Amino acid sequence: MEFRHRSVLFDECMEQLRLRPDGVYVDGTLGGGGHAAGICSALSQKGYLIGIDRDRDALAAAGERLAPYPCRKELVHSCYASVKEVLAERKVESISGALLDLGVSSFQLDCAARGFSYMQDGPLDMRMDAEASLTAEDVVNGYSEAELARIIRNYGEERWASRIAAFIVKNRKKAPLRSTAQLVEIIKAAVPAAARREGPHPAKRTFQALRIEVNDELGQLSRAVDDFIDVLAPGGRLCIITFHSLEDRIVKEAFQRRLHPCTCPPDLPVCVCGKVSDVRKVAGKPIQPSEEELAENPRARSAKLRVIEKA
Repeated sequence: MEFRHRSVLFDECMEQLRLRPDGVYVDGTLGGGGHAAGICSALSQKGYLIGIDRDRDALAAAGERLAPYPCRKELVHSCYASVKEVLAERKVESISGALLDLGVSSFQLDCAARGFSYMQDGPLDMRMDAEASLTAEDVVNGYSEAELARIIRNYGEERWASRIAAFIVKNRKKAPLRSTAQLVEIIKAAVPAAARREGPHPAKRTFQALRIEVNDELGQLSRAVDDFIDVLAPGGRLCIITFHSLEDRIVKEAFQRRLHPCTCPPDLPVCVCGKVSDVRKVAGKPIQPSEEELAENPRARSAKLRVIEKA
């Protein structure tokens, strides 16, 4: 199956990065190379793109897509949270800009064999890195009922988390759960009929929660935001596209901490901690897709782009 991914907020990202022909840029979530192609198209032979992805299929597809561009390119099988290590290995001290698109690619969603989709039957996998050890099958069959309820509630923001967890544990006692179709039917049985008739697909939130747990998505993001800001050169910008409130909250709060690093008690008349911000706010509100983009790509509806600049 072809690795394809419609790059969300593409024009907005290219504008916000303020690309320089000789700059050094990191695409920490390379995917099929859509955003990276936009970056490379603005770079000269002196420019340098470092693309990072956990998915080897994505790296292969992006390599083909980016081959025609004249800039220097290195595609790295790693996680964006390891950006400092990736740069250190290449003796890169600072970068001109960076991009993180935290969405799951269309390829991953649409390929049943990857196990991300609640619309197609496939194995309970959900690993972005096929070489990682933990799978969704491990989670649904191995975690306690309390752990499952916590994950589904916290990562999926699912109202019926406890009930879904109880139904999973009850069913796995008969036989281990192996497929996405099995899990979807269990979730449908757990969610009351009235709730199933409203809102999104009844399995959407649980599948999101399992995917986040399997790939440690929120932990990786929490560790990565400050590291990316640290490696920006003065004037460099970090663009992050989020797709749900959990991600957006982490990014928003991390940006706020860098903008207002003072740790003094609020009643102190003068700052004594000496911590000074090393970033500048670019926009007050997150940038969201235009109506034209939403008409072409409904999956972009929940996307938010936040941007910060190194002082």
